[in-house]
Amino acid sequence: MSAVFDIDVSLARGDFRRQVQVQSDARVLALTGVSGAGKTSLLQAIAGLLRPRAGRIAVAGRTLFDSAERIDLPAHRRHIGFVFQDARLFPHLAVRANLGYGARFAKDRTPRFAFDDVVALLGIAPLLARRTVNLSGGEAQRVAIGRALLSQPDLLLLDEPLASLDQARREELIPYLQRVRDDSGLPMIYVSHVADEVRRMADTVLALDAALR
Repeated sequence: MSAVFDIDVSLARGDFRRQVQVQSDARVLALTGVSGAGKTSLLQAIAGLLRPRAGRIAVAGRTLFDSAERIDLPAHRRHIGFVFQDARLFPHLAVRANLGYGARFAKDRTPRFAFDDVVALLGIAPLLARRTVNLSGGEAQRVAIGRALLSQPDLLLLDEPLASLDQARREELIPYLQRVRDDSGLPMIYVSHVADEVRRMADTVLALDAALR
């Protein structure tokens, strides 16, 4: 049986060069390491936002990239939900419309996550009519997670989703992230340099060493 994450890629961006290997059966994998170790670059390569120089990326038995086999699925066909450090919501749209934007990318997909279920899971029903500029950082991240889930992904990538929040807002959001982890059943990669977050979120931790750069 293949590993959930089977990745061996050579990454390049500017002067940055990095070989990354990940083989893990963990459904929820955490990546840690100092700034510049390649955590975000790896997530972007998995999502199809950064093309590796060479190598292979397979998740749950599905090959997303393989330079030897000339496989390179475009980002929209990889069916990946990506939650960034900043929520990246559309400021001109209310919360409901931001959530609906995620669903636009899932028209040909069998719905796995229903709108009302996602809203209940993340506790954002009171926010639906609000403009995103009026949300707190924690509220905005919950909406961003909801938008990612409503794209009906096969994999969820979270790139330091709590990094821009103060400690109180971090503590507010972590239980929602744990509910997404437990209720969605999705493979997840969670990037953070905060040990407590990693301990509370992941099954397995992979530390990327900047010395290998």
